[in-house]
Amino acid sequence: MIQKPTLLVLAAGMGSRYGGDKQIDGFGPNGETILEYSIYDAINAGFGKVVFIVRKEILEEAKEMFIPKMADKIELDFVVQTLQSHVPENLLQADRKKPFGTAHAVLCAKDAIKEPFAVINADDFYGKEAFQEIAKFLMSEVKPDRHAMVGYAVQDVLSENGTVSRGVCETNEKGQLIGMVERTSIAREDGKILSRGEGEVFEIPENTPVSMNFWGFHQDVFSDIEKMWSEFLPANMENLKSEFYIPTVANNLIQSGEAAFDILKGGKIWFGVTYSDDKPVVIKALKELHEQGEYPSKLW
Repeated sequence: MIQKPTLLVLAAGMGSRYGGDKQIDGFGPNGETILEYSIYDAINAGFGKVVFIVRKEILEEAKEMFIPKMADKIELDFVVQTLQSHVPENLLQADRKKPFGTAHAVLCAKDAIKEPFAVINADDFYGKEAFQEIAKFLMSEVKPDRHAMVGYAVQDVLSENGTVSRGVCETNEKGQLIGMVERTSIAREDGKILSRGEGEVFEIPENTPVSMNFWGFHQDVFSDIEKMWSEFLPANMENLKSEFYIPTVANNLIQSGEAAFDILKGGKIWFGVTYSDDKPVVIKALKELHEQGEYPSKLW
């Protein structure tokens, strides 16, 4: 019997540039959150469980929002990410305010996931094709040394309302990920896509695959993440803004030869909310998808 994969949702982010909790803000015609579309697509693709990573401040609100709508359609679990999660007492940073980042969030779900799983951001719309591709990978191809990432062309993941940061991928002849560089201050200028971060101007070709934080993992990756986390903490004791990212985990596994990452082709459509001015764009896009019959008039 094929094991149904789990969807791990990263919903503990601060939403600082957006100005609110965009993870639980309504965008669909009936007030649906962006996340509800991801879960709807995941259910249709064959996922069997959803695990939410949340801050304790929004835990009850998240439960009230999602359990009544979908508890009869898919198994739900909620895990709280705190600054103390998986941090030994002697390595606690008393003055730290910033969350430890996406790989730490994944580690927080270690006890809730025992099967292959996908990781997404709560505030990104990924499209049903992306869920179909990653579900197929997780149910038939994933291995302890073979994971995946859904790739999106950089031209499709820009914002009209400001610059964005993206994980720009380097690939081998098999189309696998061999490295990723986080490029910041990316925007289209005079027909070119330029990154102006890090004190340099760097042009990115339009079809270059980038990561939108949609990953597929074998469950054995938790032991790899745990090992890297135990090295990250003491090395960053003095840096209260340091973050432990999923791409860091991927790069380490690739460079050590411990695992390969396929780049899946499911990234056809994406939109997200980085700035508050992005909200009307997302509302319009979702309305059009409903009108085109991609989604029913009501999701639930």
